Amino acid sequence: MRTLGIDLGSREVKLAIMENNQIYDTFKISTISFYKNYCSYKDTKIQVDLNKLNLTYINNGISTGYGRNNTNLSLFKPINEIKAHVYGVMYQTKLKDFILLDIGGQDVKVAKVEDGFIKDLELNEKCAASSGRYLENMANVLEIPLDRMNSFYENPVKLNSTCAVFSESELIGKIAEGTTIERLCAGVNYSMYNKIKPLLTKFPAKTLVLTGGVANNYAIRKYLSNDYENIVVPNSPQFNGAIGCCYYGSKLNLEKA
Repeated sequence: MRTLGIDLGSREVKLAIMENNQIYDTFKISTISFYKNYCSYKDTKIQVDLNKLNLTYINNGISTGYGRNNTNLSLFKPINEIKAHVYGVMYQTKLKDFILLDIGGQDVKVAKVEDGFIKDLELNEKCAASSGRYLENMANVLEIPLDRMNSFYENPVKLNSTCAVFSESELIGKIAEGTTIERLCAGVNYSMYNKIKPLLTKFPAKTLVLTGGVANNYAIRKYLSNDYENIVVPNSPQFNGAIGCCYYGSKLNLEKA
């Protein structure tokens, strides 16, 4: 059985393919390009053109993300993002007890998982200042590659603004004061950590699993290591939701067999 998992993100669409309980391919497409070039529309539903994606012999599909309820129901079964990411973590790490922190392009998701079941969760979908978009915008202001900005964590300059838009103006003011690029970058990373931390305070645990693109941010991992004994980053943190869709789909296949 071949299962296709699609995570319809705000910035990128991530796809994963599983066969015989093994992920053998992952790839991503910009969200705009995906909808423009690989989809058609019928009866208000999105029809994904698997031929244009060079995908054949797909037995079933699971979708998650912003557009999960719009994909063609003849192929895709939608599941919520928390479930997809929890299944992705369990497949990639084999853990069953952990706190999940998924930082997406426009939102943050936190879930407490015990014995493989979601016991509690917290979402932040209202403010961009704790999302990946915030880091991208601040890197653009600093005119520095995002990967390089993510590496600085020592002696962060204090950034007080709680708003992503106002933070840009505050950062420009710090640049004008002559603050070093290292302290500016560390300040951006620490500012984001401070915005994430309140979401995590209600979930005390030993193990924190990071997923999403921000999982690759070394500075934020460094700050979080002061709060948790174990910080775990799966091999494919950006594809975790799509992988979770595949894993969920493989379990459905077993139930039908």
